[in-house]
Amino acid sequence: MQIFEGIKVLDFTWVGVGPIATKSLADHGATVVRVESHTKPEIIRVAPPFKDGIPGIDRSGFTANYNSSKYGISLNLNHPRGREIVRRFLVEWKPDIMAESFAPGTMEGWELDYQHVKELRPDIIYFSASMQGHFGPNRGYVGFGVHMATLGGFTHITGWPDRLPAMPYGAYTDFIACFYGAIVLAAALDYRRKTGKGQYLDLSQLECGIQFLVPPLLDYVANGRELCRMGNRDPHAAPHGVYPCKGEDRWCCIAVSTEEEWQAFCNVLGCPEWTKDPKFTTFLARKENEDELDRLVAEWTQDFTAEEVMTLMQANGIPAGVVETPEDLYNDPQIEHRGFFTLLNHSEMGPHHYDGLSFHLSKTPGKLRMPAPCLGEHNEYVYKEFLGLSDEEIADLIADGAITTYAI
Repeated sequence: MQIFEGIKVLDFTWVGVGPIATKSLADHGATVVRVESHTKPEIIRVAPPFKDGIPGIDRSGFTANYNSSKYGISLNLNHPRGREIVRRFLVEWKPDIMAESFAPGTMEGWELDYQHVKELRPDIIYFSASMQGHFGPNRGYVGFGVHMATLGGFTHITGWPDRLPAMPYGAYTDFIACFYGAIVLAAALDYRRKTGKGQYLDLSQLECGIQFLVPPLLDYVANGRELCRMGNRDPHAAPHGVYPCKGEDRWCCIAVSTEEEWQAFCNVLGCPEWTKDPKFTTFLARKENEDELDRLVAEWTQDFTAEEVMTLMQANGIPAGVVETPEDLYNDPQIEHRGFFTLLNHSEMGPHHYDGLSFHLSKTPGKLRMPAPCLGEHNEYVYKEFLGLSDEEIADLIADGAITTYAI
């Protein structure tokens, strides 16, 4: 038994936020049907990394990683018969959740927005994910997580004070908003279980991201202080940075926040003479001489491997961690022990590792039940088993262009 077993999801989301949110349900038992189209494949289907470096619409590791445990069908929503198929899903298959992440106004144009859908399925939970929400003056803003990271203030505070802003890696707010999406879907299911009522969920990726900047926002409102770029430094710790270690491009992060940690840090280093210099004996003095402090710490760390530095620091109560590469993560013994990376046999890519579950439930454990689908991979199964279409009906819809089969 899994927590979302028996829940049905009709999934029109694409790229990051929506697919990851619905994957959270799929990996815990929900039946999720992902709807795509060959006429306009989602952008990350043709974005690297590709398995074995070979490009292909069904070879993107990104798309595969965030769509496990889902069925995949293809449908042309610009075709009237394609939209009619969606309405049949609503009436005959009776999904509990319908999810979409198109630009605001798109589903309204197809008459597949919440107001139209709830006429066919009154208790539907309708989930919309967009950049800035479906209401307000900026509802029409389109983009990706990289744009929301910038608009949301993350780019402004990332980087070094004497350089231009540096964007956080990747579509940063995608990986915040997706889990808000999963949580709000679970809450809506619980509400419907208690009341029998569905509802409309309007997720703003910008507003989800801002939640991670509440402390500096409060500091600005209360004190007029504006957080600026400070590299790897922290106003409440010194030393606080990433320091070079033995080997090629090997680093370890160290953070010393209290006087107790500072004394332990000095002991680990063997209490060299410079640690007794008045420039470093108090926190304020260390902050005033932080450039020199970082140089001296780096002179010590470069004689040890990153793993040795981390082990020595942690054994003495000092927060420290190796700056791990993707290879390090893949071979990390703790991650391996918990069985995080999951090997699934993808129809196009063959055996392929997926990110697994980040939490384990003792009574209702989740599981990556099947690899991500190729585009339209489960057309025959879903249209026959979920809608009861005959071979002749499916063939006719393909011939008419309502069910897509190849890119044009």
